[in-house]
Amino acid sequence: MDKPKTMQCPKCRATMEEVNYHDILVQRCVACKGIWFEGVSHKDLKNHRGAERIDIGPEELGRAFDHLADVHCPDCGKPMQRVPDPFKPHLHYDACPAHDGFFFDAGEFRDFKKDTLADFFKDLALKFKKPG
Repeated sequence: MDKPKTMQCPKCRATMEEVNYHDILVQRCVACKGIWFEGVSHKDLKNHRGAERIDIGPEELGRAFDHLADVHCPDCGKPMQRVPDPFKPHLHYDACPAHDGFFFDAGEFRDFKKDTLADFFKDLALKFKKPG
């Protein structure tokens, strides 16, 4: 059996640990608690009850790393792009355009997973926000 590849966090460069939830593997940073999802595993986990438990970091910690600009894929090393969630414009995450990987800062997967009335108003406010 092959030993899992050790990854470094694209935000804080700490080691990432493998987390398994319903046979879906993700990598979670031991320091900043950000989560790396291969392919569309974040969408698969969104449909599993209780999957938000893999996101153990406080939102405040995630916000501290949220604005880093020079973020590289922990798998291939290519620059990642900051992309908004198409259904929650207030939420964005880092995506690797080379191979469909996504990095969520601490607290972002919990936000991605839940749909609330507050999300509706956050998104509505963003639509009417004046540029500038």
